[in-house]
Amino acid sequence: MEIKSAEFVVSNTDHKKCPKPDMPEYAFIGRSNVGKSSLINMLTSNSKLAKVSGRPGKTQTINHFLINRNWYLVDLPGYGYAQVAKKDRKVWETFIGDYIRNRENLFCLFILIDSRHAPLAIDLNFINWAGTSGIPIALIFTKADKLSKTALTANIELYKRRLLEDWEALPPIFCTSSEKHIGRDEVLSFIENCNTAN
Repeated sequence: MEIKSAEFVVSNTDHKKCPKPDMPEYAFIGRSNVGKSSLINMLTSNSKLAKVSGRPGKTQTINHFLINRNWYLVDLPGYGYAQVAKKDRKVWETFIGDYIRNRENLFCLFILIDSRHAPLAIDLNFINWAGTSGIPIALIFTKADKLSKTALTANIELYKRRLLEDWEALPPIFCTSSEKHIGRDEVLSFIENCNTAN
């Protein structure tokens, strides 16, 4: 897929105020500081589309971007640690959950995982919550260039084994590096195939 245009549309904290659900939508979420904004910028070849920060919790709203004028890319706040008050995190959890469960045109929720770490309970719990909620998901292991191919494969295999304790079949899995542009074609091809199939 060639990205010809990527335009910011709206930012809010209420799924009822999101754009009219008349086009396919793909949302990106992950633990704070997993490299979500960098990945979105890499996918769209626009280094300024999503705001990148070294501080966890930079994204605090549901951000819609219109891609090629025919599908939406959505940047969601990260889950887990963020340098904000506990009550604010609770608000995030509520509106993120409402969006994910109620957005009828959400074709896929991409859950980002830092490939440098062995399986973490916070990621596994979120993946399992999405699965039991009937949300179509795919996993993206980020920062693949930060460790050896052997270590990368080992960490992903650990995740697969843990997930298969609860899942009958694994969701689609991708490896990416925003710095090295690894995985861009694979993720965009997956989105293109989803758009075509539906």
